Amino acid sequence: MDYDSVADELYALRPEEFTAARASAMASARTAGDRELAERIRTLRKPSLAAWVSNLLVRSSPGEVEPLLRLGEGLRQAHQDLDGAQLRELSRRQHALIRALSLQARRLAKEAGHPIGESVQREVENTLHAVLADPEAARAWASGRLAKPLDAAVGFPAVAEGARPRSPAPAPARASSRPGKKADEQRRRQLARAREEAEAAERELSELRDEAATASRAAHEAKQRMEDLQQRVEELTEELARTRNEHQQARFAERTAREAARTADRRVREAGRKAATAAAQLERLTSPDA
Repeated sequence: MDYDSVADELYALRPEEFTAARASAMASARTAGDRELAERIRTLRKPSLAAWVSNLLVRSSPGEVEPLLRLGEGLRQAHQDLDGAQLRELSRRQHALIRALSLQARRLAKEAGHPIGESVQREVENTLHAVLADPEAARAWASGRLAKPLDAAVGFPAVAEGARPRSPAPAPARASSRPGKKADEQRRRQLARAREEAEAAERELSELRDEAATASRAAHEAKQRMEDLQQRVEELTEELARTRNEHQQARFAERTAREAARTADRRVREAGRKAATAAAQLERLTSPDA
């Protein structure tokens, strides 16, 4: 038993299972004589619903983690010197991606038995905004061990529709224009990289959406097939019950008829004996020697 494995196991649980599992892990550590580990486990906080959903997104969709982290790196680098138009373009992609991921997280939470409302979904979106803006927030989210949602207050500064490009700092007297060209080239590379990261993340998200849609359709079809078969089972069960009842009645009728046949046969034999006796008696009475 070690701290990381225990923490991973605890934060993979449903919120209502966390406290009891933590107590059990603490007891196991104490039994093993590791009081330091038991104390560290004790400090692990039960995740809020929004934090649990954020962790669920990381654990259930590991393919989403790295693209979002790369996009955040690109955005943070490009954001330093981009003008208003460039910021608005990246901001649009950023918000679209975050909204799509938060909807995916909401679907995962529902499938896991914990449907969430708009307020919790907003907390998940705020966490994703913080992930893009702050490297420490990104590392915390990627660990899958959040105890509370992250604060989006550290996010990128807003860029209004009418924002103007930043005015470049005045160049030092007699400075060569070459450093300025290098800075422009660096900004262009940063912007290109940020755009590529955003586009790659959007493509991957689109592919995952398609996969999720396909899986959802397959699940719907399987459910429909199961319901059809269940209905057929119920119909066959009813038919079997009717057939068994008819069979039981037929057996009773067969036994009754067989008993009636035996009775009739016995009566026929008795009547035959009586007829034979009567015939013999008549023959004696009509005999000339009588």
